[in-house]
Amino acid sequence: MIAAEYLKQFWDQYQAEVPAAKTIYQLFLDRGEDITFLSHDHLALRTLNDPRVNIDAIMQPFLQSGYTPSEMTYDFPVKKLFARHYEPPTPDMPKVFISELLLEQFSHNLQRILTACIDQIPDSILNDPIKLAHSKTHWALNFSAYEILAAESEYASWFYAYGFRANHFAIRVNQLRTFKNCKEINDFLRTKGYKINEENGELKGGPDVLLEQSSIMAEYANVEFIDGKHKIPSCYYEFTQRFPDKAGVLYPGFVAASADKIFESTNKH
Repeated sequence: MIAAEYLKQFWDQYQAEVPAAKTIYQLFLDRGEDITFLSHDHLALRTLNDPRVNIDAIMQPFLQSGYTPSEMTYDFPVKKLFARHYEPPTPDMPKVFISELLLEQFSHNLQRILTACIDQIPDSILNDPIKLAHSKTHWALNFSAYEILAAESEYASWFYAYGFRANHFAIRVNQLRTFKNCKEINDFLRTKGYKINEENGELKGGPDVLLEQSSIMAEYANVEFIDGKHKIPSCYYEFTQRFPDKAGVLYPGFVAASADKIFESTNKH
């Protein structure tokens, strides 16, 4: 598996199914930005800590294509998540940030609903991590179950509705020529009608932690449930600027306090 070919599967799915992603990407190209799917800062995936589909399972194809696990890990005690990121085979390619819901820290009901979803994944998919990581859902969606999950964990309800896929891509602000920082991007996108994630401020982090991030709020999508279509938050686009440390090296990791609020880009709004 060649890393670029695998990443393109996530990118093509993301562009095809997230209208904002396709439109914003084109807006950047129209301004003269030289960006491609490979030049993004990172893409993010969501999963569960069920051993059949946990981080270790999802990341196998990336490891086989040259990605390496970072020593950095990230804990989100309030959201009950764990995450880690993986470095690409070449620095001009996106990192992969993957998080997992810590099922055992939730109610029996939530565990029951989500475990039943994983039970329905065909062995042909479970045994093929290359397909699994962007295979979306394998279960019928019940809106009452979605609401039960949402009351306990927004992350859980998002995963239930969308399954295995890229939750977002993040544009690498450092490489841009017509924007200097995330604030300029936010201001530009507001003029185009996009809602910016302003949870704990529109800018997450900053030079003091060597990483600044911002994002749009996820657009709503019409999702087919067994009782009809419902409009719920989908995926979003993020913007990431990295700053050099005292040695002049750009910070390679993520900041849990910032990521915690970026997660909320898929909250209802």
